[in-house]
Amino acid sequence: MDMTRNIIPEAVRSIHLIAICGTGMGALAVLLRDMGYAVTGSDQNVYPPMSTFLEEKGIRLFHGFSPENLSHRPDLVIVGNAVTKDNPESVGVMETGLSFCSMPQAINRFLAKGKKRLVVTGTHGKTTTASMLAWVLTSCGLDPSFLIGGILKNFQSSARVGSGPHIVLEGDEYDTAFFDKGPKFLHYQPDVAIMTSIEFDHADIFRDLDHIREAFHALVSGMGPDKVLVAWDGDQAIDEVIRDARANVVRYAENGNCQWRLGNDTLEPPWSLFEVLKDGDLFGEFRVRMPGAHNLLNALSVVAAADELGISADVLAKAFETFEGVRRRQEVRGIRRGITVIDDFAHHPTAVRETIRALRPFYPDGRLIAVFEPRTNSSMRNIFQTEYAASFAQADIVCIRKPPLLHKVPEGERFSSQQLVDDLKQQAIDAHYFSDTEAIIDFLTAEARSGDLILVMSNGGFDNIHERLLDIL
Repeated sequence: MDMTRNIIPEAVRSIHLIAICGTGMGALAVLLRDMGYAVTGSDQNVYPPMSTFLEEKGIRLFHGFSPENLSHRPDLVIVGNAVTKDNPESVGVMETGLSFCSMPQAINRFLAKGKKRLVVTGTHGKTTTASMLAWVLTSCGLDPSFLIGGILKNFQSSARVGSGPHIVLEGDEYDTAFFDKGPKFLHYQPDVAIMTSIEFDHADIFRDLDHIREAFHALVSGMGPDKVLVAWDGDQAIDEVIRDARANVVRYAENGNCQWRLGNDTLEPPWSLFEVLKDGDLFGEFRVRMPGAHNLLNALSVVAAADELGISADVLAKAFETFEGVRRRQEVRGIRRGITVIDDFAHHPTAVRETIRALRPFYPDGRLIAVFEPRTNSSMRNIFQTEYAASFAQADIVCIRKPPLLHKVPEGERFSSQQLVDDLKQQAIDAHYFSDTEAIIDFLTAEARSGDLILVMSNGGFDNIHERLLDIL
């Protein structure tokens, strides 16, 4: 491969994106179009709503991958991280001599250049935390740019080009591209970074927790003494990663002796009310329309970062009150016959446990029915087989689907939904195994009653189970 062409030319007018229909790539494509570039793109699965969204923005889409999609010879090709070196268009880029780059490289050049970079990292909570931070900056008139892996309800968008001096980026530890196997977040060189947690995940590219820690350590090592690292004080892996940090490290926690911590908190549905203490003194009182201790900690990290930017407690309080949340993060999709259906992105055992624990107090009069689809590269592997059995303790009924893409995992490494159900039954939990989505819908239609909460957890579309279930109900 000729890596000398892995460079962005000084003069760029036309840009082509391979695998444009991914959430991040699609958002980037729209931002580039809004900035005045001629944008085209291709993908294997080009269908609504992403296809219509992109086409309405004036972006020409090619269905499928082919060297012919490059016949207009764009000035630059952005290669998504899901694209392999054997992809027909990847081969076409190499054969035609076009300049190419990864998505993080493009973000650095076209979006982040000259901006103060606020990067949110961690195994859990990146999207929600980055979204809150972007809204806080917007609320106080700083007009930030942002690119986040979820749809912010306040903007009905996952990305925006602002005129202000800041950009908020969700810093993903996943690899960058087939020609760059390093984590995406290493490209962003944060001025302020938030680190929410470090756990083992992404089993398709990381060997173990030590391998994950190496990636985060590389990020921290690149931050000099003029940078700020806001890190959760409740994670041994984080402690190890930041031990030799040169950056100004600011710690936050639920309790303890660190600089930022939570004070008293109460529930007044739909609000979570909480105090924030700075160096032991009351900094402010806040309320957010999000349940759960993990979301209060996400908000606390934003408070700590915002304080470093000179944003007052009063401004933060108003921003939190008007923050509408993120799609697919504890999102109420509808209520039918008194039955509430919520969609959540949870897929890691810790995320599943904390999501159930967060929502349980908000629905005290009915049952919490947890519906889980193992779909990620990690959740379809048996590495978390035992851990998942401890994640559903606060659910009244549990429905586990057979992983839909299990054929992609070597037979000896496959997760067993049936084994999970058996393990849950051993704990006297009312658990059920399903081989397909249709059977789950039939079960829920017959079983659910007024007052119940149906919590659907998956990182994928789950065969549109939410809308189908609401229609039947």
